[in-house]
Amino acid sequence: MTWSTAQIPDLSGRWAMVTGASSGLGHHVTRELAHAGAAVVMAGRDLDRLAVSADLVRRGVPAADLHIVSLDLADLAAVHRTAEQVLEGYDHLDLLVDNAGVMATPERKTADGFELQIGTNHLGHFALTGLLLPALLASPHGARVVVTSSVAHRTVSGIDLDSLVAGADTRPYRKWRAYGESKLANLLFMLELERRAAAEDLALLSVAAHPGYAATELQTSGPAMGGATVGSRLMSLANKVVAQPADHGAWPLLLAATQPGLPGGSYVGPGGPGETRGR
Repeated sequence: MTWSTAQIPDLSGRWAMVTGASSGLGHHVTRELAHAGAAVVMAGRDLDRLAVSADLVRRGVPAADLHIVSLDLADLAAVHRTAEQVLEGYDHLDLLVDNAGVMATPERKTADGFELQIGTNHLGHFALTGLLLPALLASPHGARVVVTSSVAHRTVSGIDLDSLVAGADTRPYRKWRAYGESKLANLLFMLELERRAAAEDLALLSVAAHPGYAATELQTSGPAMGGATVGSRLMSLANKVVAQPADHGAWPLLLAATQPGLPGGSYVGPGGPGETRGR
């Protein structure tokens, strides 16, 4: 299937929320949703970076209706505060794109004691989505949740629940295994949310997408957290030589977010070699 952003339908009157909207995939998803007429709530840890991202979007889409909220997925109390702010400020949401994440970080824990990658990539989004269900179910159009996963979910055979709590896992910490488990958790969450919504006949569609290999800060920020300058430089080089541009990586997310008639439980990704690039 060949797809482009020209196929995004008119989204005038729709409200969307995108996590990790300050850069990379989240920035490009925000831009295209705004271009199609949606009002977008941009969520991220750094309000200054979100403001810069919003200004860049407005350069190409002067009429963009953008709103900024602080969101720290590695702190569940902060997630609650963000959800309360959104519920108080907006009477409904039509679309939630759970996009933010970390990758291949050194062994660290969230504010609540969970392993950082699964705590941020899965548990934070799990909590946010659940807390925002009242706004999603209030959508007059029927709402959609898009969860961002990765082909890395195929590198693990399951999730060791001991790995949820930092330091409780008896296995040596492996940053790529932890990342793969977090991405598998994303998919399982999406499928269960879709199953439950369908069983209750709720107007809520849940789907997932992965970007393939796209050049974003995700590849370099994780290794850099641990002072792994060589690893960070190698990933930076791979971004330049191998990866597709970040805007192309956003296409599967945008298709998942906007394609009419997309079945619940769908998993969208590039069709090129190794599912790393393409349309």
